[in-house]
Amino acid sequence: MGMADWLPLLVLLPLFWACLCFWRGPGQGAGLALTGLLLQWLLAMALAWELPTQGARAYPVGGWLAPLGIALRLDGLAAVMLLLTQTVSLALAAYAHGYFRDPGHRHGGRYFWPLLGLLLAGMNALFLAADLFNLYVTLELLGLAAVGLVAVEGRAPALVAALRYLLVTLLGSGLYLLGVALIYGSYGSLAVATLQPLVLAQAPLAVYLAAGLMLLGLLLKTALFPFHFWLPPAHGGAPAPVSALLSALVIKASFYLILRLWFGLFLPLTTPLAAQLLGGLGALAIAWGSWRAFMQPRLKMLIAYSTVAQMGYLFLLFPLASQSSPLVSQSAFQGGVLQLLAHGLAKSAMFAASGVLVVVLGSDRIAGLAGMAGRLPLTLFTFAVGGVTLMGLPPSGGFLAKWLLIDAALAGGQWGWALVMILGGLLTAGYLFLVLRQAFMSAPAPADFRLPAPLLEWSGLLLALASLLLGLRASELLRLLEVT
Repeated sequence: MGMADWLPLLVLLPLFWACLCFWRGPGQGAGLALTGLLLQWLLAMALAWELPTQGARAYPVGGWLAPLGIALRLDGLAAVMLLLTQTVSLALAAYAHGYFRDPGHRHGGRYFWPLLGLLLAGMNALFLAADLFNLYVTLELLGLAAVGLVAVEGRAPALVAALRYLLVTLLGSGLYLLGVALIYGSYGSLAVATLQPLVLAQAPLAVYLAAGLMLLGLLLKTALFPFHFWLPPAHGGAPAPVSALLSALVIKASFYLILRLWFGLFLPLTTPLAAQLLGGLGALAIAWGSWRAFMQPRLKMLIAYSTVAQMGYLFLLFPLASQSSPLVSQSAFQGGVLQLLAHGLAKSAMFAASGVLVVVLGSDRIAGLAGMAGRLPLTLFTFAVGGVTLMGLPPSGGFLAKWLLIDAALAGGQWGWALVMILGGLLTAGYLFLVLRQAFMSAPAPADFRLPAPLLEWSGLLLALASLLLGLRASELLRLLEVT
């Protein structure tokens, strides 16, 4: 039995323990989830370890080949995303185990574990799916599980944010499905391998319309400016473990699909103008998200708007990777993927740190953070290390990602994008230093101050340190990306 035969387990394992958690009852299942996540992480590591020597591989589920069967396919990009997903979710599951044991947040843990399993099953299946319809199915499963997680505490603001998120995710999935129907009507197949040689620049107008609809639906789910309106309330109003999952992983899944379609199936349909338009929206996202982050009185909302800004960097990849030089294009693509990984690790660590402050203080208002640097040094260190990655300072993964993107911009003569990234880093430093400055101010300890459980602080710290380690050991991941 080869490693390819183990691919379905990455989908079946989270489904299995999610059902067990639901069967055990509300609030139960943390041990099952952590055991399942550890097995998933080991499996993803084994698959990634074997991939450079064995090459990309496909697995026909049930032995049925396309177009009748469901095919799973693993290549370098999918392996990298699977590694990020299992790593972040394992650390955040340990964090959530401590977070939902706190009396003030115990209610939110009632259905967290089964919903987490469904979320990860959808996400893993999305990274492995090899046909357009099954990508739609996984998008729906992922989106519905994410909406449930946003509303898991049952508070009114979270329910409103979850409803808005539900409407957006259904609209995005509907646009994507309409595009899938047009593709099927044009070619009679939805298997990516079958469609790849058929989609050409001389494609029918319906195919161009399908590509536009699918891209628009995914942009809604990715929350690129100006489609970001749903993200800050959802990320800022959800429990800290959920906010971290949404920011680090969920919106990255739809961006992963945009990458797949833009540089794969729809590459003959793309134009330099369309790539520049995506880059322009990315630049606006950096400016708008950073400005809004400056204005926030709450830490979680500041981090949420920071996500809007940081997602903008990912879309600078498109004009930079669409250049004629293969070396410049490869550098931009690698930089974009590293930025995705670095942001996922750093932002999950920062949301985890904000959750510790909520548990300790009962609030995440920035004005109330005075004195916390001395009382919660580990938590503030976690936040600061995550900020180092977001600012793009060495030796973090964010530094290497921005270095590759800026190098591609300069090598391709697109100086404007390099300037956008430099100014974006300065804006990021500005709103993060506002938080750190407040935390280092002296103030008497609150009357009800209590130290958090060690698990809460150490889980976030490990994620923050992983974002630094990414900058030192990125070569292995870059080699994985070469397996196509």
